Formats: sequence, structure tokens, C-alpha cells
Amino acid sequence: MTLSETMEELKSYGNDQTKKTLLKHGAKEPFYGVKVSDLKKILKKTKKNYELSLQLYETGNSDAMYLAGLMADEKKITKSDLQKWVKGAYWYYISEYTVPWVASETEFGFELGLEWIESEDENTAAAGWQTLSCISALKADEDLDLKIYDKLLARAASKVHNDKNRVSMSMNAFIIAIGSNITSLTYKAMKLAQKVGKVEVNMGDTACKVPLAKTYIQKIIDKNRIGKKRKTCRC
Repeated sequence: MTLSETMEELKSYGNDQTKKTLLKHGAKEPFYGVKVSDLKKILKKTKKNYELSLQLYETGNSDAMYLAGLMADEKKITKSDLQKWVKGAYWYYISEYTVPWVASETEFGFELGLEWIESEDENTAAAGWQTLSCISALKADEDLDLKIYDKLLARAASKVHNDKNRVSMSMNAFIIAIGSNITSLTYKAMKLAQKVGKVEVNMGDTACKVPLAKTYIQKIIDKNRIGKKRKTCRC
């Protein structure tokens, strides 16, 4: 499919209620409000397509950008491409899902994650924490730098209440991810989560709530799913 063909199909799937919901969460015009289930119908036709994914992201249309993340070829996308993507990630669906999902599957994702968390830009820093979280869910523990993850866990817990809005949200998610994904750090993550308690994040005019890290990790423990790895974080 060409870019114009893909955009026409995106437009045909536009949903007013979905658009209204996404606007409340931070999406900006112009976009169509396409459900993820409909994005995946297009994905079945395109499969992974490096060139088309870059073209879609460049449109600045939120639906197209999200589809770009589902479509991106992690073996072909470059570090430079992802640096452009993170700069263009203007709201959290893109900065905390699309960009981290793709970055985490690349050979340089860990490096980018560490770089991005140092950014003064809220969305970029949030993308960094989410990238590192995704990597913990994808790679076997023996392939992770556990010393760095240990330090990052302590850092997230100490700063989660005092950082920028979406960064705090992503740090809280990081604590949950490490407690859930890295067996040797589960106990420490749970202890820190208990100290952290409830994290206050401004969710705007939405019904979304910040998950309580200790409760979430405990659920994973109860389901005997600690350390269970995934093939991808994209969804």
C-alpha cells in the first residue's frame, strides 16, 4: 500500500466517539479517531514496512503515527529515525507506547532509553522510562544489565513523586515492570512500591487512574507470572 492509500483507509475507519475520547487524552487535530482493532486490519495488509512506517509517522496524524509503530521494522529502523520519532511524539499514546515499543526491540534500545530519561523534555523522558520497562519484559534476565536496573529502580522510587506529570506516571510503570519482569528484583521493587504508595498524576478530563504499584506487582505474584517474558510489547 502507498501512503495515500493507507491514509484513505485510515480515514474510512474514523470513529467519532474514539476521536472524542482521544482528544480528551491529548491527541490533536488533524486525525480520524481510528480504533486499534481497525489499525490492525490495515497492518494485516502492509505487514512490517520500514519505508511506509516512516512516511506515516511524518504525517503527524496520531492514527498514522500509532500505525507506524505497529508496522515499524525493528531490524531496519535506525537510531536516527527513533531520535526523530521521540522528538515528534507530542502526546503519551505516541511517547509512552509507539516509540518505546519499537525502540525496545532494536539493538540500541537500551542505549536510547538511558539517554532519553535524562532529557528535560517530559515526553522524551517518559519515553525513556517506558523503553527500559519494555526491554525488561522482552529480554531474559541474564541478558539485562541488572546492576543498572537495580540503580534505576531506586532512582524511580526516590523521584516518582517529584517529577513531571507523565515522567512520574512512567516511573511508576517502571517500578511495576521491574517487579513483574526481573525475578531477582521483585522483592526490592515490592518494598519500594510499598514506600512509594499512591502516585498522583494529573489525568486530565479522563477516567484513567494511576495503578498502585504494590497492588499490581502482588497480582503478578499471585498469578505466578513473575519473570514471564514477552515476544513484543506492541499491541
